[in-house]
Amino acid sequence: MRKVMELAEEELSMGTLVELTSVFEGLASMRISKIKDQVLQSTKFYHQLWSIYSQIKVGEEFSFGRDRTDQDVSKKDLLIIITAEGTFSGDIDQKLIKLMLANYNKEKNDIIVVGHHGAMQLAQQGVFYKKYYKMPLQDRNINVMPVVEDIKKYKSTKVYYQEYVSLMNQEVRQIELSHAVNERGNEIENIDDVINEHTYIFEPSTFAVVAHLERSMMQITLSQLILESKLAQYASRFQAMRAAHSRADDMKSEVHIAYNRAKRSVKDERLKEIVNGLKKTRVEAG
Repeated sequence: MRKVMELAEEELSMGTLVELTSVFEGLASMRISKIKDQVLQSTKFYHQLWSIYSQIKVGEEFSFGRDRTDQDVSKKDLLIIITAEGTFSGDIDQKLIKLMLANYNKEKNDIIVVGHHGAMQLAQQGVFYKKYYKMPLQDRNINVMPVVEDIKKYKSTKVYYQEYVSLMNQEVRQIELSHAVNERGNEIENIDDVINEHTYIFEPSTFAVVAHLERSMMQITLSQLILESKLAQYASRFQAMRAAHSRADDMKSEVHIAYNRAKRSVKDERLKEIVNGLKKTRVEAG
């Protein structure tokens, strides 16, 4: 049987682990709440941009913010995968990479990775990616302009991201970026007003203004997909911490029971020694 002191130390360690997992669980919950508020605010601003864009856009095709001078467009399709920066994100990144690789063709696709964990996973599998960007640490004022500049160089872009469904449920998704932009715009009511060159002056040109609005909406859309992925990652982390907390609590209880048994065993041994000593004394005295 294990020594009482060893069990006491292990029980103390299990107690510390229970407290730590509880703290991390609480932190993940707070970050989820903050990111939800940020997504709501950016959605309102996006709707304001879309209401202007939908009135002045030229043509039905979404041009990814390309100016008329942007002629060098790759024939390949761009795949952007948004993963966690660290490894502490559960198994959701592996699911996302599996989904992307099922549709990946190195002759037809280039890959851009957001998040160090995804870059490591792809490198381990021998999959080449064009660029890697760190997952932004902050939840506000996310700078995705370098990614937008990359997107302009491709005829189409598909984004693989993690969707927050609920605290206990996260999914992996894929979406065409142009569809994502249009979907968010279609959430608002139709606007009857028309903005055109007869009623407004556009500088330097109508096409330039439309391209600027498209870039701005792509920035917001990408930022929201990054925030959505962060939500899913924090929820996955929350789940992992809750499971770890539960396991640590169970282990602490088991160690506590073993500790009490060991203490009782020591007391029983001492009692036996005392009884045997008394018996021996009586025999000697008789």
